[in-house]
Amino acid sequence: MTIELALPFAGRWIVRNSPADRVPSHGTTRFASAHAIDFVPVGGDQRTAPITWASLLRPQAPERFPGFGRAIVAPVAGEIVAAHDGEPDHAAYRGLPSLGYALTQGRRAAAGWPALAGNHVMIRCDGGVVVMCHLQRDSVAVAVGEQVRTGQLVARCGNSGNSTEPHVHVQAIDRLPVEVAQAVPMSFGGRLPRNGEVVGA
Repeated sequence: MTIELALPFAGRWIVRNSPADRVPSHGTTRFASAHAIDFVPVGGDQRTAPITWASLLRPQAPERFPGFGRAIVAPVAGEIVAAHDGEPDHAAYRGLPSLGYALTQGRRAAAGWPALAGNHVMIRCDGGVVVMCHLQRDSVAVAVGEQVRTGQLVARCGNSGNSTEPHVHVQAIDRLPVEVAQAVPMSFGGRLPRNGEVVGA
């Protein structure tokens, strides 16, 4: 079964780690992430923050990225079953800093799914639970038990949890908790975009 979703944002976003290109999309089946997909917001030039010598040598503030704080909306109607936004938005890591950050991946994985997800919202719908991660701190606009409609504001794009730059990670699971769930395939508007594709809503 595939869960049909709307894109959870407006504007232009580039696709990364798409299950249209490989499964498991993030290189692991842990935490039901085999069919997860990442969307990275881009500016008018269809790029994220410019690569500079400074960005190659040291971490950057997430506010330097064009999509930090962009609205994230519900991609499906359903019930909010988790809403967490107390984690900080940390620096973005590209170039040499990304190598150091990658070395700490094991530590975050060992700390469990919440350390990887950062701020997140989960929506129970027909067919499973849709999860959106790495949201901006203090931006979640919904509460557990609330019924939401497709397109309703739920939070804003952040850089919390296991994230190298501001983006939204979307996955669908068959049940809670995540630690025992199975991944559920998704499609967006009847299709699954591929890596490098710029999509908009």
